[in-house]
Amino acid sequence: MTELAVGRPAPDFTLLTDSGEQFTLSDQKGKSVLLYFYPQAGTPACNDQNLAFTAHADWFAQRNIVLVGISPDSVEKLARFRADYGLSPLLLSDPEHKAISAFGVWGEKRNYGRTYEGLIRSTVLVGPDGDVEHIWPNIRAKGHVDRLIKALG
Repeated sequence: MTELAVGRPAPDFTLLTDSGEQFTLSDQKGKSVLLYFYPQAGTPACNDQNLAFTAHADWFAQRNIVLVGISPDSVEKLARFRADYGLSPLLLSDPEHKAISAFGVWGEKRNYGRTYEGLIRSTVLVGPDGDVEHIWPNIRAKGHVDRLIKALG
């Protein structure tokens, strides 16, 4: 496996959406895809992040950027998450860490003095050619969407 880097091809993957349909990254060629990895649906920071992407979905759509949230949650949990919060981005289930591992967003985390393995909240922009255009590693959820909009302006 090659290391994730700007200018290199993004790792391809196929995962199920919250509606049970398959989503394959390589099928999206010709469109930019913003992949945002978040730890767990239904938690405060993840709720805020997904609601912020939903609130700004038109901004991304106007720029032909497909919004895709990926978490280790089950398809069923993501379906409830979408319904409970009226979310608009695609939500992908990755309990086996196929994309999570390929994009290098699973690793050691520290929280309140405790060290553990978990998903490292990160965002990757894949360009229309399938190459990585931007990487935002280990981000803070609060204000992240606004920072993305400013960066991509």
